[in-house]
Amino acid sequence: MRLRSLLSLSLLASSLLAGANAAAQAEPQLNLQRVHLSAGMYQIDAQVALAPIERQTGLMFRKEMPQQEGMLFVFEQPATQCFWMKNTLLPLTAAFVADDGRIVNLADMKPQTTDSHCSEEPVRYVLEMNQGWFAKKNIKKGAKLGGPPFQAAR
Repeated sequence: MRLRSLLSLSLLASSLLAGANAAAQAEPQLNLQRVHLSAGMYQIDAQVALAPIERQTGLMFRKEMPQQEGMLFVFEQPATQCFWMKNTLLPLTAAFVADDGRIVNLADMKPQTTDSHCSEEPVRYVLEMNQGWFAKKNIKKGAKLGGPPFQAAR
């Protein structure tokens, strides 16, 4: 009887912890480290997603984002990076960026889909901005981004 009670308590604690983790994951990331980037004359205030859980969560659950803000995903080494928009409420454009800041390609991404959007070549960085931000600023494939992450490679 005592063993059954302990097992029941253990299962209850596990389910409560799993529920708490799921609830915590349903919150947007708003307190990540930030970096200032430039795209030509335009300034970008980007949150930096470095850790795997930060990259996995990305901009999920955000209901709004100021136009000059974005999120820079930083990976350990260049690789073909693919992104999707499950649990992401905002339409975004992903800029797949080489080590020197060159935009390899841009991909418009529709909210709440699992469509895959991939880099055309191996990259270490992906910058997500509100959809249309790059187009409105006439920033295209081949343009260079500036800022601390890209200075060491120049």
